Amino acid sequence: MIAIIDYGMGNLRSVQKAFEAVGHGAVVTRDRRVLGEASHLVLPGVGAFADCMHNLEEYGLIEPIRRGIESGKPFLGICLGLQLLFTESEEFGVHKGLDIVPGRVKRFPWGLAPTRVPVPSRREGQAPAQPEPVPQLKVPHMGWNALTIRRTAPLLREIDSGAHFYFVHSFYVEPADASVVSTTTNYGIPFVSSIWRDNLFACQFHPEKSQAAGLRIVRNFGDWR
Repeated sequence: MIAIIDYGMGNLRSVQKAFEAVGHGAVVTRDRRVLGEASHLVLPGVGAFADCMHNLEEYGLIEPIRRGIESGKPFLGICLGLQLLFTESEEFGVHKGLDIVPGRVKRFPWGLAPTRVPVPSRREGQAPAQPEPVPQLKVPHMGWNALTIRRTAPLLREIDSGAHFYFVHSFYVEPADASVVSTTTNYGIPFVSSIWRDNLFACQFHPEKSQAAGLRIVRNFGDWR
């Protein structure tokens, strides 16, 4: 039984429908008994980091998440469900996360004003060249982008490097231990788009919104033992 953790935020029904589409039954629940009996756990997420951590604590879900991961159950974190696994986030201040994966959640480094880059000097006697404006990338990072596979996790079976997935986020994770990185993606800078450690896989992109490639990841998770 796959249990999708319900902490009052996130696109829970979309994730459930994705599992149904590939033939894996999944329940949306915050019942700790059901979470304890489940074979697989999924932590999706949309919203503010601090609010989500508050809800996890309010509903008594932090301990079931920890126990599930420590017991070796396959665990999938999606988008904010990836970020919550980390030590802390700098979203609207500094907020503590679950600290299951050491590291930090950081904001993309672009502001609202365009940056400028130097232009090569002109010949002697001419006016100095002015820096050329460089358009800013938009935050949030929203839309389709490619994965570069660094370590082929079980959930990436039949997924090729360069496959495109759907992203919606303003923050990205920076693990303290680079060995957990499974994929990276480039959005002005290369950032970690998924991690894999033992029975835990978590991704910044939304597999439930990523068409055939995303459903392949969903299917692989349901098949993971």
